[in-house]
Amino acid sequence: MKGKVAVMSEPMKMEVHEYEIPEPEKGAIVLNVSRTNVCGSELHIWKGEHPTKKKGVLGHEMVGTVYKLGENVTTDYAARPINEGDRIAAVYFLTCRKCNFCRRGNFPLCEKALTFWGKGPEEFPHFHGTFGSHYYVHPDQYFYKVPDNVPDIAAASANCALSQVYFGLDKSGLSYGDSVVIQGAGGLGLNAAAVAKEKGAKVIIIDAVESRLEMAKQFGADHVINLKQYDTVEKRAEAVRELTDRVGADLGIELSGVPAAFSEGIHLIRSGGKYVTIGNVSTGKYTDFDPGLLTRKSIQIIPIVRYDPWYLDKALTFLSKNINKYPFIKMMDGVFEFSSIQEALDRSVSREVTRASIVMEASEIVTL
Repeated sequence: MKGKVAVMSEPMKMEVHEYEIPEPEKGAIVLNVSRTNVCGSELHIWKGEHPTKKKGVLGHEMVGTVYKLGENVTTDYAARPINEGDRIAAVYFLTCRKCNFCRRGNFPLCEKALTFWGKGPEEFPHFHGTFGSHYYVHPDQYFYKVPDNVPDIAAASANCALSQVYFGLDKSGLSYGDSVVIQGAGGLGLNAAAVAKEKGAKVIIIDAVESRLEMAKQFGADHVINLKQYDTVEKRAEAVRELTDRVGADLGIELSGVPAAFSEGIHLIRSGGKYVTIGNVSTGKYTDFDPGLLTRKSIQIIPIVRYDPWYLDKALTFLSKNINKYPFIKMMDGVFEFSSIQEALDRSVSREVTRASIVMEASEIVTL
């Protein structure tokens, strides 16, 4: 049997290829992809902004069902029994547990994290990304069973957006009663708002799109700041101070992917505060920065790339506990068939769609 995979032949150009569905090796799994999302990192690649990846298979946010289990695969990474047909979410990178970084406990920086990601689709096992009918889960790639009460449309975001911000907020030490200012109300920002709110924080979100800010309120934001209304760094910093006893937020988290947001962040945070940066992943982009202000305010900067792999299980549990409290199913404002992946990417780049989701079956497309 053959499956389909969407391949970027060059930036802004997508083709669909067919390959034999592989037999999983020992410790691996082959999944049927049910739903996959367009993440911001895909958009950087699609626009040709990634330093190395200029073609190949895209996609990493996903949920699927087990098509075939490899030898010795009987449970997920939380020891739950796994069978064909079960719904699975997989961490999008490998954790070898043997390299220099893994031996130091720094699993997100595993030297083998993305060894399959750069391979061309012609190379076995072909289905290296989630923009396809199938997806190959490698040995050393953590995966977890999706709770029954979490629908695909919510579960598909867990292995990147939700896990990433959950990990970042935990690394920051955010605690009950703290204030957090979130730069960006896209998928990462909305998930961060919900997690921060459940931790007992006062949540402030900054964005330029009014519809995003309205959605942010539904995800736990106590206050929203519109970039168009507060159109300078000074005005936005003053707005944050007014909401935080005139001192600034205890924590800032950059989720916009805009370099200028990084330089702005330290203006929004109190002296002795912390600043988590996640959104800026494209190298070679620069912004003016005031290092003297950083030093004088003694702000701690915490860069986050990927996450400890077990955070995917924490993210799925978070969804299960809060699925009726926050509108996770409304986060995707554009749903496309597999045949329309290029349209999903193009409309995401043009910001006609905030969060695009791709389904393998047309019957799964619903109006939200």
